[in-house]
Amino acid sequence: MKILAAVTEGQGPLFDLRHLRLGTPRSGEVLVKIIATGICHTDLAVRDRQIEVTMPVVLGHEGAGVITQVGDNVGHLRVGDKVILSLGSCGQCSHCASGLPTYCDQHFDYNWKASRADGTVALDDDGQPVHSHFFGQSSFASHAVVSASSVIKVAEDVPLEFLGPFGCGIMTGAGAVMNTLKPAPGTALVVFGMGAVGLSAVMAARAIGCYPIIVVDRHPSRLALAEEVGASHLIDANEDDPVQRIMTLTAGRGVPCVLECAGHVAVMADAVKVLEEGGQALLTGVVAPGTPLPLDIMHLIRGRSVRGSIMGDAAPSVFLPRLVALFQQGRFPVDKMMRFYDLRDINLAVSDLESGSTIKAVLRMPH
Repeated sequence: MKILAAVTEGQGPLFDLRHLRLGTPRSGEVLVKIIATGICHTDLAVRDRQIEVTMPVVLGHEGAGVITQVGDNVGHLRVGDKVILSLGSCGQCSHCASGLPTYCDQHFDYNWKASRADGTVALDDDGQPVHSHFFGQSSFASHAVVSASSVIKVAEDVPLEFLGPFGCGIMTGAGAVMNTLKPAPGTALVVFGMGAVGLSAVMAARAIGCYPIIVVDRHPSRLALAEEVGASHLIDANEDDPVQRIMTLTAGRGVPCVLECAGHVAVMADAVKVLEEGGQALLTGVVAPGTPLPLDIMHLIRGRSVRGSIMGDAAPSVFLPRLVALFQQGRFPVDKMMRFYDLRDINLAVSDLESGSTIKAVLRMPH
């Protein structure tokens, strides 16, 4: 079938809208009519060759849509199912079996290879292959052939246009709080960086009863939105030293839980500095491979710890329906940070993301 998709060649900042041919789903795959998909900074890192993926490729890994065809050996999905698309996983390794598919032993093959495991692709442009199956989906397109391991069924009454970003950025921020840090109600939490991941973390923290929720950013508009969705204390890093301000707020004690969502080494170092004894700093931001993080060993020895997290340490099939339910209840208002664009305006959406005028850009598909 012919579809419309945004293709990147990795040779410039612009995505190219093309009509491509999409093959039919094979065993273990489904065909999904994409309703909307979020743009993640990971997509832009691949476009800019900061992360190597074979080109040309259709990116996109925060899709939501409706299943229109089911391949062989897919027992849990049906035509007409509303679904969120998330990462792919093998479902058989020790990490998958223990409920941590984000750490799947075959994570690269299922997500970064931009092809099926056997090297084939589902897309072509006048006979020339275009790489597909990026994070099991390649959802910058009107339709996608998707690995069934990437698909999470959701309720019939949910508005799909809001749900795509749940599959990556929103899951990362909310999961970092709910699955990894797991603070008890009334626990103090600091979040550095009020992008989509950080704001999702703030909403999750409010939903489970954290207090105070202290946030740090350099954009007054993002700080204002953070306050609207649950932050109790705002720190503008342009005006205050975050470490000094947090230590003042806590009478010099520090906080038990800190989440870094900015992707800057200096911010990561600050996140560690404001930990109380026995506290944990969780890093989710992405920096260049090999980048060192300066740490005061004696500061850590007093029971403090630092760790990373991929995609919120979540089992998407379990965790995403939980988040969607909170969204439907009005307790997880992620729609407040979304701005919608037509697929044909993908380059405007990217420009707005890079300028900071949009926090979470979501592409609506033509139908």
